[in-house]
Amino acid sequence: MEDKANIGSIKIANEVIAIIASLAATEVDGVSGMSGGVGSGIAEMLGHKKGVKVEASESECVVELTVIIDYGYAIPDVAEGIQENVKDAIESMTGLDVEEVNIHVQGVHFANEDNEQESVEETGLN
Repeated sequence: MEDKANIGSIKIANEVIAIIASLAATEVDGVSGMSGGVGSGIAEMLGHKKGVKVEASESECVVELTVIIDYGYAIPDVAEGIQENVKDAIESMTGLDVEEVNIHVQGVHFANEDNEQESVEETGLN
């Protein structure tokens, strides 16, 4: 994003938008965490936030999130909550118009009876 004011310009890096999106997504009940999917290690080395892809222009952006949902939550409801929370957070903090928030559910998180966390069950499909 670049905004030319009378005293200079403002640029917001895609990584900043990705951090906002990631934090907003994990605030939603039913979200266990973010998932990088296949190649996430390479993406993180290149400076991309785990599980978030951002394409931004000067006035708008598109966000793609890969998430893990807690078992027992309705996936469509959680995904809609993520979309709304991410859109509101990015628009209020950056002034950008969020055109799309696309959600990819990568897995479901199960907890065992002792309330200890088990490993995430991922589909491996993209």
